[in-house]
Amino acid sequence: MAESTPYNHFSGTFVKVSSPTPYVALVELSRAPVNAFHEPFWVEMGKIFDKLGEEPTVRAVVLASAIPKLFSAGIDFSALSLGVHLCHRALPAPRRRCAHGVAYGLSIDILSACDIRYAAENARFSIKEVDVGLAADIGTLARVPKVTGNASFVNELALTGRDFSAAEALQCGLVSKVVPGSRDEVVAAALATATLIASKSPVAARGTKRVLLHARDHSVEENLHYVAVWNSAMLQTQDLMDSIKAARTKSKAKFAPLAAKL
Repeated sequence: MAESTPYNHFSGTFVKVSSPTPYVALVELSRAPVNAFHEPFWVEMGKIFDKLGEEPTVRAVVLASAIPKLFSAGIDFSALSLGVHLCHRALPAPRRRCAHGVAYGLSIDILSACDIRYAAENARFSIKEVDVGLAADIGTLARVPKVTGNASFVNELALTGRDFSAAEALQCGLVSKVVPGSRDEVVAAALATATLIASKSPVAARGTKRVLLHARDHSVEENLHYVAVWNSAMLQTQDLMDSIKAARTKSKAKFAPLAAKL
C-alpha cells in the first residue's frame, strides 16, 4: 500500500477509501463481523461512490472487503424493511470488483453491477434471497442473465439458492478471472488491472464504458450510430493528440483529469 492516500478523506464509518496507486481508489467494505448491509451502510456507500464519481482524478475504482475471510453475507436481516429504492440508489458501479470468501445475496447484486469481476479461488457465491422468501430485487435477476448468457444456469441458482464456487462463476462468465489465494491475492490482481486502466486516456475509457453499456441494451445498428456520434465529439479532446504524440515519440502519454476536458 502506498504511503500517500489522497482519497482517504472519502472514508466513512463502514466504508474505507484509499489510493494504493495513482488515479485508483480502493474502496473496502468494513462493517464487522460479516459486512451485512443495513440502512446506514447503504447510505454511506452511496454517498461515497457519488463523491468518487465527481472526483476528476479518479479513473478506476476497486471494490473489495476489508474483512479477510469474506466479502459480504448480504443484507442484515434486521434491515429487511430497507426500501428497495434506497438500495438501487446506493448500488455502486465501480470498474473493478474482487470477491473472496463468502459472497451471498446482496453481494451478487453488487457483483453484477461491476464492469470487471475477479474472484479468489476460495470464493463461494449464492443468490440467497429465495431462502428468505424474496426474489432478488437489486439487480441480480436483471443483470446476471445478460452477464452470463446462460438462462438455465441463472434460473437454477436463483431458484435453488445453492452455493456455487469460483470455478463455476468463471465457467458461466460471472467472473473473468479466478485468482489463486484469498483476499490479498485477488485484491492485488484487481489493483494491477485497475492501475493499467487508469494509465489509459480517461476520455477513451469513459467512451468505451458508455458504448459497451449502450451495446448491451440496443441493436448493433443503433450502437454503431451511437458510437459514431460519441466519437465525433471525443475527437475534439486533447487526449487524441496526446496519444498520437506519445506513439510517435515512443513515450508514455500523460493525460489531464477528465473534468478539464469534458
